[in-house]
Amino acid sequence: MDQHTVTANGLEFAYFEEGPPDGPLALCLHGFPDSAHTWRYLLPALGDAGYRAIAPFLRGYAPTALPTDGRYQVGALVRDANALHEAFGGTSDAVLIGHDWGALATYGAVGHQPDRWRRAVTMAVPPTASMGMSFFSYAQLHCSWYMFFFLSPLAEMALPLDEYSFIDGLWRDWSPGYDGGWDVAQVKESIGDPAHIAAAIGYYRALYDPSLQDPDLAHEQAASLAPTPRPTLYLHGRDDGCMLLSSIGQPLDFMAEGSDVAVVDDAGHFLHVEQPDVVNRLVVDFLTS
Repeated sequence: MDQHTVTANGLEFAYFEEGPPDGPLALCLHGFPDSAHTWRYLLPALGDAGYRAIAPFLRGYAPTALPTDGRYQVGALVRDANALHEAFGGTSDAVLIGHDWGALATYGAVGHQPDRWRRAVTMAVPPTASMGMSFFSYAQLHCSWYMFFFLSPLAEMALPLDEYSFIDGLWRDWSPGYDGGWDVAQVKESIGDPAHIAAAIGYYRALYDPSLQDPDLAHEQAASLAPTPRPTLYLHGRDDGCMLLSSIGQPLDFMAEGSDVAVVDDAGHFLHVEQPDVVNRLVVDFLTS
């Protein structure tokens, strides 16, 4: 895939693109620890379906620039997504696809400016309200320990050890049985240095520390917690070792009429690279229906 750059929301984003340049925009947002490379299967499928499919590296993930304001809250990701829609000349027939942090950005972007987006797809992280108290079960907290570890200054010391093998461990735990060696190498190229790993864990710190949240982004932040106003497909890997299937609640209760949920067998957290044929078919069928 050819790499390009675009400026949106005051930040230079690197991105991959597939499909006809005059097709409706399909914007794909990755999560952690991940990069735009994991959309390598879905982008061509979306292009074949007539979409101008674009996958940017999120803020703080090289080769996208580090934001000078140091903002990594969900509201900043929401503003980025809608600004990218504007930068790429998107119209009301655009669609938004997000995985992990990209899913949270998708809920917010569609909720904050629904007229920009016709449909959405989210993966691996359900609407926050759908999780409810299930996030605090012992089993889920056992999987989510890393989030709380990232709040500690010890995280910057631990993550770089043994050539950032921490990232390898997360991929093994979250997508058991999948050989993510190539994917992990791309992640390390993107965030495998002190400045970029600090940016990546900054997302988690901003989530739990209100002092790291910009009041100017309050509306975008709130939109990420509201029910989605556009039809949304939620996909979850049955063997996800990061967000347990038992923790997702009832996503349909918090998504617009016409939404759907599908559980992908033989897949964990990174379901779109573990079972690309299945995921591509589900996504394209939903977006073109």
